Amino acid sequence: MVDDVVEDDTETPPEDGVMDVAPERSEVEKERDDYFDSLQRLQADFENYRKRVARSSDDAAQRATGGLVARLLPVLDAFDLAQAHFEDSTSDEAEALAQSRGLLIDALAKEGLERIDAVAVPFDPQVHDAVAHVPGDTESEQVVDEVLRAGYRWKGAVLRPAMVRVKG
Repeated sequence: MVDDVVEDDTETPPEDGVMDVAPERSEVEKERDDYFDSLQRLQADFENYRKRVARSSDDAAQRATGGLVARLLPVLDAFDLAQAHFEDSTSDEAEALAQSRGLLIDALAKEGLERIDAVAVPFDPQVHDAVAHVPGDTESEQVVDEVLRAGYRWKGAVLRPAMVRVKG
């Protein structure tokens, strides 16, 4: 009985079978990785799209608001002229006019409107529109001598250049 051989019912797969399963699995893993990479790219593209749409929407709102402010500039000019007319007056109307002008300018300034009306600053053709010139004492630099009409910036961009007389 020593010679009895016990046979095992389980068969070991041939080594070729093991080799076939491994490449098949790596192909599945490769396909999974490709899908995962595609998903990540799609998510990044969608996030970029959302940011671009939000930025575009903000830009459109800024342009629309800037257009409204540009249409209000003649009102500010009328307030400036009326205040200059009533400069020496102490009447209730002059006071009401100055308060109304101040309220409008303050409200617009809080939203991003800046007034360009400084005198004795160097002439800058980006923010000043020279309509008159007077000779200066020195020829070193041109400076703003008088502001004839105020200019305005809206959130850093020149909405209307200041109309000035240049000296120098």
